Amino acid sequence: MDKKKNSLLNVAAIIVVVAFLVIAAFATSADTVQNSFWALVPPIIAIALALITKEVYSSLFIGVVTGALLYSGYNFEGTLNHIFTDGIVGVLSDPGNVGILIFLVILGTIVCLMNKAGGSAAFGRWASTHIKTRTGAQLATVALGILIFIDDYFNCLTVGSVMRPVTDNHKISRAKLAYLIDATAAPVCIIAPISSWAAAVSGFVEGEDGISLFVQAIPFNFYALITIVMMVCLAIMKVDFGPMMTHEENAIKNNDLFTTAERPFASASDDKINENGTVLDLVLPIASLVVFCVIGMIYTGGFFAGETFVDAFANSSASVGLVLGSFGALVVTVCWYLIRRRMSFSEICECLPEGFKAMVPAILILTFAWSLKAMTDSLGAADYVAGIVNNSAAGFASFLPAIIFVIAVFLSFATGTSWGTFGILIPIVVACFQYTDYQMMIISMSACMAGSVCGDHCSPISDTTIMSSAGAQCFHMNHVTTQIPYAMTVAAISFIGYVVAGFTKSAWISLPVCIVLMVVVLYLAKKAEAKRGHIE
Repeated sequence: MDKKKNSLLNVAAIIVVVAFLVIAAFATSADTVQNSFWALVPPIIAIALALITKEVYSSLFIGVVTGALLYSGYNFEGTLNHIFTDGIVGVLSDPGNVGILIFLVILGTIVCLMNKAGGSAAFGRWASTHIKTRTGAQLATVALGILIFIDDYFNCLTVGSVMRPVTDNHKISRAKLAYLIDATAAPVCIIAPISSWAAAVSGFVEGEDGISLFVQAIPFNFYALITIVMMVCLAIMKVDFGPMMTHEENAIKNNDLFTTAERPFASASDDKINENGTVLDLVLPIASLVVFCVIGMIYTGGFFAGETFVDAFANSSASVGLVLGSFGALVVTVCWYLIRRRMSFSEICECLPEGFKAMVPAILILTFAWSLKAMTDSLGAADYVAGIVNNSAAGFASFLPAIIFVIAVFLSFATGTSWGTFGILIPIVVACFQYTDYQMMIISMSACMAGSVCGDHCSPISDTTIMSSAGAQCFHMNHVTTQIPYAMTVAAISFIGYVVAGFTKSAWISLPVCIVLMVVVLYLAKKAEAKRGHIE
């Protein structure tokens, strides 16, 4: 019944869109849509369909088609040319965009190599002999998640397999492990300048130095920063609440890591790995990836031609630098495994298509989001929105970061993708403040990224949520239901932070407010659970 209802809802949504476009065909022409409200129709349709159908790929593509129809005046040939020549083919012909896609594929390959060589398993064995407490196991999981900041897929594909034996040994529930994995995936990547996320965000910004904006937005990314604070406080203060408390109590008292009857991974075993792997087989690829990516980025910014480190990093080409860096790390990793005979050359080659397959969802989302951005740009959306803000938005501009945060949370939760969400919203946010209030543009852009990560973090249809469940070998809905109260707590505090930031425009004021609120909330939660007789 639910599938039939969803199918009818999806069909109804498509019919509404088609009817709207038919009406628009008689009400507009190619000239009247330029620099007008019609320029915003493609992203509005994409957002609405994503909310209704929860299908982000088709929703983004329909938004692209809508933009092409409006741009061409419903001319069939012109529409096709604009969709593919100016849209999909155009964005995939851009060197910067292609660089980001190559970087993703190389990342997937390195993860596959690392796991098959036994480096991840070796680290797990080492950690199990050096970590003595539940607090230490949780902090080690958080630390490893933060260390693997290059990409959220990289994080999810690694942290679970590395830390699962350690957390199992200390009776940490699989739901808690899944939360720690998920909370150090996207929330960490969105504040890491050397990451696929930084490269993607910089690709959505027109007329500005994208990587510089990304760095300036980090102190205002309250959701990501407070999530890290929360994880550390949960471990040190030994506090849990909501459904997570039930899972943790059951793990400690009954040595049951799953709690519920649904435990699809209870008897699962890891894939065959190289038992001769060492910790260095994990550390070297990660360290080389970080080092080479930094070198690659400052190289593109002119560091070796005389620029200072800061200027070189600010002026760097993120996509080119990350490709150069990741390729260098890949070469080092391959040579290392061959020299130490961890893998044969044929086994290494097999990791290339596997790495590509792991990154296909991100590649699809980026391609359609870039294409949608090309449609709105061709219709003059940026000029139209900027004009509205200049004329009428000054009165409530201080509340816009908080409003943008809520919109991004809702959209990302419904669609299960943060990249698709900020791919739609960031160009509009930049257009609102690009020539009016630079500081507010940074705060609003950060609110958009934070909201996108928040919604994605707790969405049951998010790829990172699903991969975190798999990495922790946790029943998926257990992960979702235990994580949502934590994510929503941080979201509420972040909302307050954006209200404060909207008025003060200062991270030195708004961020400490968020941190204090987080500590107070967890202290009160600990007291409340103690009164109910729960364990500490």
